[in-house]
Amino acid sequence: MIRALTSLHDTVFGGLEKVATPILSTLARFVFAATLLFYYWNSGLQKVGEGLLGIFRPDFGAYAAILPKSVEAAGYDPSQLTIIHWAIVTAGTWAEFILPLLIVIGLFTRLAALGMIGFVFVQSWVDLFGHGGISNGTLGAWFDRLPDGVILDQRAFWMFVLLYLVLRGGGPLSVDRVLRNGSSARQDAQLQAQG
Repeated sequence: MIRALTSLHDTVFGGLEKVATPILSTLARFVFAATLLFYYWNSGLQKVGEGLLGIFRPDFGAYAAILPKSVEAAGYDPSQLTIIHWAIVTAGTWAEFILPLLIVIGLFTRLAALGMIGFVFVQSWVDLFGHGGISNGTLGAWFDRLPDGVILDQRAFWMFVLLYLVLRGGGPLSVDRVLRNGSSARQDAQLQAQG
């Protein structure tokens, strides 16, 4: 009886796994797009300076969000900060646009997801230690029956989706796959031409 149930279980879920595995990366990218794409793009838009060249001139809010302690030490005057501060804030702002876009279209998916993991770690660190989240409960706690901790609960799910993409890639509906298939076709053509 147990052996028959185990066999049925393995047959049903083994078949499901074969069908689902190829599309899980695409589904992970969809979940990322549905939940985090506009969150990061909106955040990035709030940091861009005015005008066409605003992407090179982050506004005050960008400095305050990304480097709150440095802005405070500079008397809340970003002009007192260094070129290093500007580079950090500009790169962080660009990352909020570029990395999510790469994940959603599935281009360099593994690298983009790895970059987003680093970004979320830095974002969480700044939220906790730059914006005082450690003292106001932003960290949250695991195994506490409340799934609403911004860092430990919410961002753990973000990290899981991103880690899945690092390990599995963009999936069959991605630019990565198109490029890989195009490269394989060119190599096959070259081999046939040589043979």
